[in-house]
Amino acid sequence: MFSLHREREQPIFSTRAHVFQIDPATKRNWIPASKHAVTVSFFYDANRHAYRIISVGGTKAIINSMISPNMTFTKTSQKFGQWADSRANTVYGLGFATEQQLHQFAERFKEVKEATRLAREKSQDKMELSSAALSIAAPQDLSDELQSPPVMCVNGPEDKLYRSQSADITLSSEKERIKKMLSEGSICEMNLEAELFSLQDSNAKLVAALHEANANVEQWKKQLAAYQDETERLRDQVADLEAHGGHGPSDMLKDELTQSLEELENLLKAKDEEIRILQSKKSDFHELEQEREEAIHRLQELEMRNVDLERRVQNAEQNLASALEDRDRSENEVQRVVQILDVKIFDLNDLRQSLVKLISK
Repeated sequence: MFSLHREREQPIFSTRAHVFQIDPATKRNWIPASKHAVTVSFFYDANRHAYRIISVGGTKAIINSMISPNMTFTKTSQKFGQWADSRANTVYGLGFATEQQLHQFAERFKEVKEATRLAREKSQDKMELSSAALSIAAPQDLSDELQSPPVMCVNGPEDKLYRSQSADITLSSEKERIKKMLSEGSICEMNLEAELFSLQDSNAKLVAALHEANANVEQWKKQLAAYQDETERLRDQVADLEAHGGHGPSDMLKDELTQSLEELENLLKAKDEEIRILQSKKSDFHELEQEREEAIHRLQELEMRNVDLERRVQNAEQNLASALEDRDRSENEVQRVVQILDVKIFDLNDLRQSLVKLISK
């Protein structure tokens, strides 16, 4: 059905982003839906006058969200946005590489939502009929051959030989164990990549703030030196005024100079406090760098674990293939034995009939 929708829908906008879905258990934590950045596209269905957001990871659609007029795309950070889909009963989140990509996606989301609202107001009845026509009934009848276990008749309706299901149970349990191993490794890798993506975003913000602060430090130092020179000059003027009290300016001028001096001293204290805050941010930057290196190291260890898991999966697949071959050989042997038994039973039946005829004579 997904391929049919793609054939009649046309893409109108595409971008690349990391896809997340809200955890259905907690409704607060994000679960990565893609290992890497994937293509996220807006599609327009001309027959239904509807818009969809679609993203495909491998052979599976990780986003298939139909836009409705009551949806809202919210920017939660400079490079991350989210929207809720009530039909899918989930919340989708997108992490972009740049702020410009997030802005472009948000603007296109707004345009598509407005177009959907106008189309719904103009052709509400037509949309209802088309949506009703899309519903497809699921097949109800199943063949008796699929519902019942396979049997092999030996002699008459009462004698039946059922296949042993122990091999099937063993194979299914082995498949479930392999799937569980792969899912655990993929989930750990996606969680670490999401954590690394968040650390890189924070690292970029902090680096930009530090660059801006370092650019302003020199200017602030020059201003501080100028303020200090001005303070010394004003102090000298106040000292001269106090030494020549009868020949200098009035007391009002002294008060103004004293007030200016206090303001300059307060400004110096404020600048000193800003410099102290910037120095503390530098230490935070070093801690963030260390956390990022630890996350990269953990990701490398996880890749090694994934290689080991792949090796174990290959061994399990080889064991599974050999088990299937053994089961096929066993089934062939059972069929051969059944055929031999059928021949023997037929011969015994002929012998019994011959004995009955001989006794009757």
